[in-house]
Amino acid sequence: MIDLTIQSIFLIGYAAFEQTHRLPDFVRKAAHCIMACRTSILGGHIQSCPDGHFHRIWYNSCKHRMCPMCAFLQVQRWLAKQKARILNCDHYHVIYTIPDELHFLWRLNTEIMTDILFSCARDTLFELLEDKRYLGARPGIIATLQTWSKTLLLHPHIHCLVTGGGLTKALEWLAVSNHYLLPFAVARDLFRGKVKDAIENALIKGELLLPHGMPP
Repeated sequence: MIDLTIQSIFLIGYAAFEQTHRLPDFVRKAAHCIMACRTSILGGHIQSCPDGHFHRIWYNSCKHRMCPMCAFLQVQRWLAKQKARILNCDHYHVIYTIPDELHFLWRLNTEIMTDILFSCARDTLFELLEDKRYLGARPGIIATLQTWSKTLLLHPHIHCLVTGGGLTKALEWLAVSNHYLLPFAVARDLFRGKVKDAIENALIKGELLLPHGMPP
C-alpha cells in the first residue's frame, strides 16, 4: 500500500499540472516548498553517536505556511487564538468571492485585489446589518482568505464568521431574530457593486496592472 501524503501527490502530479494551468509565482513557490520540504534539496544535518551506535539524517523544513508538515502547529495556534475571540452567541457563515472573469486581475494584482475583497466583504456586512431593516447593530466578524479550490484551481474567496447579533450605537447587544441573518440577493448585489466600484477607482488611480495591450 502506498502511503499518500500531500508531498507525494505533488511529486507525482505537479509537473504535469503546471504545464496545463496558469499559476502565479506564489503558487509555484508554495508547490516547490511542499515538494522539497524535509528532503536533501533543502540540506540538513547529521546526528550520530561518537561511538558509532547511532546515525540519523535530519533534513531541513521549508517552513512555508501552506506546507502541511510545517504549518500544523501554526494552524493549531491560529485556531486556538480565534476560538478565544468567539463570543457566546449564534454565528453565521458567509462566503464572498469574485467571478472567474476577474481572475486575470487577481493574478496580476494579488495584494490589491485581496484588500478589495476583504474591505468590500466587511463593508457590505457592516452596512446591511447596521441598517434597522435587517438588524440595526454592528456585528463581530472574523474573516479568512482562501485562494485555491479543492482541486487546486484559482478560487479567491473569503469565509466570514459573523456574530448573530451586534452592538447598537447605545452599546446594547441586539440579537438576530428568527435565526436569519441577511437576504442572499441583497448581500450579493451590494457586495458586487462595492467590488465593481473599488476596481474602477483603482484603475482610475493607476493602481491596477492590466494585461499587455488591454485598454484601461
